[in-house]
Amino acid sequence: MSFFKKLFSFQKEPPKIDLVIDQTKKSFWSKIMGFISNHQNLTPETLAELEEILIQADIGIATTEKIIKILQEKVEAAKNLKSNQLTEILTEIILDILKESSSNSTQNESFTKPEVILVVGVNGVGKTTTIAKLANLYKNNGLKVLVGAADTFRAAAPEQLQRWMSKLNIEVVSQGLGADPSAVAFDTINKALSKEFDIVIIDTAGRLHNKIHLMEELSKIKRVIQKKIPNAPHEILLVIDGSTGQNALIQAQEFSKVTPITHIAVTKLDGTAKGGVLIAIADQLKIPVKYIGAGEKIDDLMYFDAEKFIHSLLSKPTL
Repeated sequence: MSFFKKLFSFQKEPPKIDLVIDQTKKSFWSKIMGFISNHQNLTPETLAELEEILIQADIGIATTEKIIKILQEKVEAAKNLKSNQLTEILTEIILDILKESSSNSTQNESFTKPEVILVVGVNGVGKTTTIAKLANLYKNNGLKVLVGAADTFRAAAPEQLQRWMSKLNIEVVSQGLGADPSAVAFDTINKALSKEFDIVIIDTAGRLHNKIHLMEELSKIKRVIQKKIPNAPHEILLVIDGSTGQNALIQAQEFSKVTPITHIAVTKLDGTAKGGVLIAIADQLKIPVKYIGAGEKIDDLMYFDAEKFIHSLLSKPTL
């Protein structure tokens, strides 16, 4: 088990995955059960109805077509495949999609000191809150955390980050609104090295309406970091809002054009029926989902477990 998976195994018990995806689970499970009860045998013709169910769960058209194609091949091969086998088959297909994205992870799972995490994402997705949750998690597990407020473009962004870190008693390097983001990153790394911090989390601006400027800014931040730590940043974490469904996928696609993304954190899944977007992201971008924001509390952060997610999604909801 890697250092980071061990880290999450030690944390305070977070909300169970069943509760996090409760809205998606209720909607998806009821529709699947309705489909099964209406079809004694699966045929290529009846799969069109299932395709609509998957799309409504925000799995997306392209990924849904992929799932249906694989399922159709299994139907044709089995000849008399029964509908009550659907849950088992869907679980296998979707789990394969999620595992394929995880196998493409580029992060070195061994712990490097300091471990540098660059956080990206558009305004309003919960980026600052996610940074606070991550910082809190690392601190609670005995690690010395430093945060760099390099989102100097958005009004009040550095102040918002400082307020969070003040509550957590975690140090922040900030130069205020309008400062050079790469200068903030450079000062953050210098302090991390001189004061022997274990974890460095650097916030960045998310101006996708100006991709060229954002790309230049992120490239400059990475260059100044690498002057001090050649293999950093060790992780580039994209934060997206799961409640926006396919818009979250579009954001992930656009950010991937600007900078390599190693992992994704999906926020606000606890209040939406659009949790199927996790499957679409894994399939279309081949970027692993690493974290799920499970609520508004500082401890509400989960390490994403593909098997638990799929088994929960396709099991009967609790009343």
